[in-house]
Formats: sequence, structure tokens, C-alpha cells
Amino acid sequence: MSPRPPFALLPVVLLCAALAGPAAGRCVDEDAPEPPSPANAQGAPMAPVEPRSALAGLVKDTLERSHAVGAARLLAEAAIQDIDEARAARGLQASVGAGLGPGGSRDRGITESAALQLRANINISQLLWDGGRSERLVDWRTQLADSARWGHLTQQEQLALTAVALQLERSRNRMTAQVWRQHVRKTACLVEALETIVRADRGRASELVQAQKTLQQAELQLVQTQSAVRQIEVRLRRLVGDGLPGTEGLSTVFLGVPELPQLVADVERSAEIAQYDAQERAARRYAEAVAAGTKPQLSWNLRGDVMASTGNRSNQGGEEPGGPGGPTASRRNGSYSLGLSVSVPLISPGQEAATGAARLRAEAARLQRAEALESRRFRVAEVHEQATAAAERARRLAEVLKNSDQVRSFTLQQWQQLGRRSLFDVMAAEADHYSMRIAYVNALHDVQQLNANLLTLGRGVIEWLR
Repeated sequence: MSPRPPFALLPVVLLCAALAGPAAGRCVDEDAPEPPSPANAQGAPMAPVEPRSALAGLVKDTLERSHAVGAARLLAEAAIQDIDEARAARGLQASVGAGLGPGGSRDRGITESAALQLRANINISQLLWDGGRSERLVDWRTQLADSARWGHLTQQEQLALTAVALQLERSRNRMTAQVWRQHVRKTACLVEALETIVRADRGRASELVQAQKTLQQAELQLVQTQSAVRQIEVRLRRLVGDGLPGTEGLSTVFLGVPELPQLVADVERSAEIAQYDAQERAARRYAEAVAAGTKPQLSWNLRGDVMASTGNRSNQGGEEPGGPGGPTASRRNGSYSLGLSVSVPLISPGQEAATGAARLRAEAARLQRAEALESRRFRVAEVHEQATAAAERARRLAEVLKNSDQVRSFTLQQWQQLGRRSLFDVMAAEADHYSMRIAYVNALHDVQQLNANLLTLGRGVIEWLR
């Protein structure tokens, strides 16, 4: 067998030289962090913000800007004024009335009429007892106001979860984009090295095409991920405005999975369950108020009437006008009354049906509350299992990632120096390594999202951030 010519080693020598030269500098920064925080107006770098504080600020800005939260707050305030209205029903009531026009009266066969009559009256009354109906109506309005208040808190919690989820998704995509950028840089190194080799050895052109294709695929993934980041930021700006906080450190804010017994216990502390409780109590108070509508009502009343008339005529029997009861120039009279008044319902055909319907609605509210509580508890158990599985997946992926890094390093070294591996082995090892890194990023953020959902199902993410 003839010895190999010296120039047969040229491709390997050129490859090693290319990787050891300027292109190598671009291959060693694949674990470089994101760009530093932007400078402030004076040019000094801005101090980093603790991730939990940044997230709490994001939620605060979201709640302050939200029209839906503002509407829920106004409804809660309106419900408080409804309580005052219901409570005022037992207070002192007074009214005045007046009228102007022709009028007349007949008493013991005497008819009196007036071409112009001025009438005025005043009426003062107060309810003394109505079988507890007014108290139940006040209780009903109070529970409705409580329900509106919890509804306001529920609206805040839902919006806070939306903002937190979007920020975590933004962090996920930004970290994914960072991995794709590192993949692009590493593949670009290989392409640059192969271009040097192909200039000396045209037989390696297929490897260059393969590397260029891999580079294009990585660049495509990077562009798509960057587009996803921009879309999420558009949705976030609708919630918080233009001042978006950074995402540094967010992958560890919600990292620890809470204990399941504590989460189940926190379910009854959630704003949504408290709202169901208030709605159930309100339905029962209303049913009691409807039932009390069949009881007598006792009140006191003071009434005064004043009347002034002109052009009076009096007729007694068949006398003609102008006789003894003829016209008079003017006349004034008045009356008053003071006493107790009792109102006793005797026949009210729809009262029984109204009472029954109110009681059925109260029972339905109780069942709705029980259904929501049970569904929430099972949802907590389900999400807790998902979060636990995601945390375990992230832990295992971290271990696999270490081995993956060693495999791709050894593969690249063997291809560069020993020629025992093909470029396809290098590309496969690189693709596997970066796909594992992206899977690890996804697992970390899956844990974050699921833990945020767990908090919302219990005491709430807002309270946790405080």
C-alpha cells in the first residue's frame, strides 16, 4: 500500500487552524448572559430589580390601568349605597304635595264647588314593625355588597394572573431566543470553518451545505421566537403601558411547589369561594324577606291638609244658585290626623309562589357554592400533580443537560482532531444539546406557570406577591 501524500492531511490541518483562529472566539460565548440592563437618563446603568418586586410592580400597574377592575370597584361602591337605601326604609319619611285647579265636595246633601282651588298637604310617617322584612332586606343588600366586594377582588386576581402568565411567557421566549442565538453563533462557527476547508478540499462541500442548512433552520427558529416575544410584549403593553420590566431571574420566582394539604386548605380562602358564600347568604336573606311579606305592618303617620278656594257655590236639595247657599268670595279650611296605621295582608295569591321560588334560589346558590368548592379542590390536586411532574422533569433535564454538553464537546473534538466523527454526528450532537436546553427552559417555566395557577386557586397570587 502506497503511503498517503502529505497534502492528504491538509483538510484536517486547515480545520484545526480555522477553529483555533478568529472563528473560535465566536464559539466560546454560547453561555453568555443577556445584554446588561439599559442605562438611565444620566447614562448610568440601572440597578437590578429583585424579580419578585418587579413582578409585584407589574401587577400593581396592571390593576391601576384596568377598566374592568375600575368597573368592578364602582359596582362594589354602588352596592354599599344600596345598603344605605335599604336601611333608610325604616327611617322617618316625609313628603309635601300641592295642587291647583277646580274642585268640589258633597257632605249631607250639600254640594260645594270652586272654580279655583289651591290644595297643599304634608305627610310624615315611620315604619315601626313589619315582621322583620326590612331587616332581612338590609341583610340581603349587605351580602350583595359583600359579594360585589369579593367580585372586585376576583377580577383583580384574574387580571393579576393574566399579567403574571404573560410576563412568565415573555421570560420563557426570551430565554429560548437566547438559546437559539447561541445555537446560531455555534453553527456559524462550523460554517466558517467548513468554508475554509472547502476552499482547499471541494469534496467536503456536502458537509458545508449541511451546516448551512442547520444554520438557516436555527436562524428561522430564532426569528420566530423573537416574533413571539414581540407579540407577548404587545399584549403586556395593553395591560401595563410602555414601561415593561425586565425578565431577569423570573425563572426561579415560583420555583418551589407548595404542599398539597396547605393548598387545599387555602381553597376556602379564595376570593371566588368567598363570593359564592356571600351570594348564598344573600339568597337566604332575600327568601326570608319575601316570607316576611305576609306579616302585618305597623307604622305611625301624621298628615295635614290645607285648602283655599274661590268662587264657591252651595246647593242644598233643589235650591237654585243665588239662594241661601249661593256663591261666596273665598274659603279656607284644613285638617290633620295623627295615629297608628296597621296593614294586614289578607289575600295575596302570588306570595306563596314567590316565597318558594326565593327559597329554591337560595338552595341553588348553596349547591353552586358546593360545586365550585369541590371543583376547585380537585383542580388544585390536578395542577399540583402537573407542577410536581414539571419540577421533576426540570430536575432530570438538568442532569441530562450535563451529559449532553459533554457528548457534544467530545463529538466536536473527535471531528476536529481525530477525524473519527462525521459532520452529521457533530450536527446531531449540537441539535440535541440545544433542544435539551430549550426543553429545560420550558420545564422551568412550566413550573412557574403551574405554581402561579395554584396560588390563584387558593389565597391568590396578589397576596403572595405582597
